[in-house]
Amino acid sequence: MSDSNSTPASSSSSSSSSQWVYSYLKLRFFNRIRRFLRSKNARKRPTPSDHFDTSSRPSKVVSNSNEVMVQQVVMEKVSGGDHDDSVMGLQRAVKKLHFGISWEEKELASMEIGMLAKEDVKVRKLVGGLGIIPVLVSMAASEVVARRRVAVFALIELANGTYTNKALMVEAGIFSKLQKDINILDEPTRHQFAELLLLLSSLANTQFPLSSSEIVPFLVGIIESSTSTIETKEPCLGALFNLSTMLDSAANLVSNGVVEALLKLSTTEALSEKALAALGNLVVTLMGKKAMENSAAVPGSLIEILTWDEKPKCQELSCYILMILAHQSSEQREKMAKSGIVPILLEVALLGSSLAQKRALKLLQWFKDERQAKMGPHSGPQTARVAIGSPLNQREAQQGKKVMNNLVKQSLYKNMEMITRRASAHGDSSNLKALIISTSSKSLPY
Repeated sequence: MSDSNSTPASSSSSSSSSQWVYSYLKLRFFNRIRRFLRSKNARKRPTPSDHFDTSSRPSKVVSNSNEVMVQQVVMEKVSGGDHDDSVMGLQRAVKKLHFGISWEEKELASMEIGMLAKEDVKVRKLVGGLGIIPVLVSMAASEVVARRRVAVFALIELANGTYTNKALMVEAGIFSKLQKDINILDEPTRHQFAELLLLLSSLANTQFPLSSSEIVPFLVGIIESSTSTIETKEPCLGALFNLSTMLDSAANLVSNGVVEALLKLSTTEALSEKALAALGNLVVTLMGKKAMENSAAVPGSLIEILTWDEKPKCQELSCYILMILAHQSSEQREKMAKSGIVPILLEVALLGSSLAQKRALKLLQWFKDERQAKMGPHSGPQTARVAIGSPLNQREAQQGKKVMNNLVKQSLYKNMEMITRRASAHGDSSNLKALIISTSSKSLPY
């Protein structure tokens, strides 16, 4: 009986031991392959033109052994031994990309890798350790349009949602492959690079060191180009927004003319929200605020955005930027007042979103306080001093209050008429009249 009980126990322990040994051997094998590929790359760093030159190819025996290694690496990295069609397709594509003879073969392999990565998250994470990202990066710098497109397409799909792949692309020098002259690139290629840079710029929100000096000129060139479409400019603005979250990149952004480019795009309704969001990050920096203060488009373009009733988010962002510029700057407040901001702020305070109303009321309070400070206790006609509490002083105080109330009511009615005319144009006059009736002059800050 004891012998029968000991047999299953010993068999289970031996099986677990053999599994451990097998896993250990697999790990050692994979590490050897990684070291082999790294040493091979260190011995020769080919340029994009001669990367796959047949004259410098190794012997057929070595090539075949490398193909076997790649196949085994793919099998090793697939968990649970799941050799499905996608994994087998990835196997073939990786071998073609590394050891293919013709460029056409490599282009087809890049397209296949991109399609597999798009459909399967597991493939996306698996590919990063197979050494294909540096190859795709070098292909992205090719002067052949078709080759460049398939490489960038594959990089986009590999970068989607994977921090490791993004970091590998940056380390492989993808930013140095960007064209200095935007006019060389056709519109589809611009759009592809814009999408790729949007994905890579998300590294700005991590601890990964990301230099914006190579990215910003390329992005600015696209958004300033008259031939770039709105669909291409949108991911560029998203990338600039991500970069603007890094305070260290503010100087580089401003020096490359990002502020002027964003102010120009902010007046385009389809792009305004993204442009204003990036400006909101830059205005809190010293260089960004100074650039906006010196811009001829400020405050006119921002005040114009406040009139976009159908774009509440744009109104909120524009109010925020105006608040930062007006804070502790009488010069900027004077420029805003001369541009006619007060009646528009009154309209936003009545009809805008809750956040826009709060910001508009804050600005109005600053204008009111500044006007009272300018008037001062000695402005206006002087009268004889009267003791406080005397009947004459009380009568004059009451008369002064009546005059001020009449002035406030006249200003209120005038602004309400203007607001009513604007709202009537949008067919919203009934709601506005109800709002006017329920609003007293005492609730207005100015």
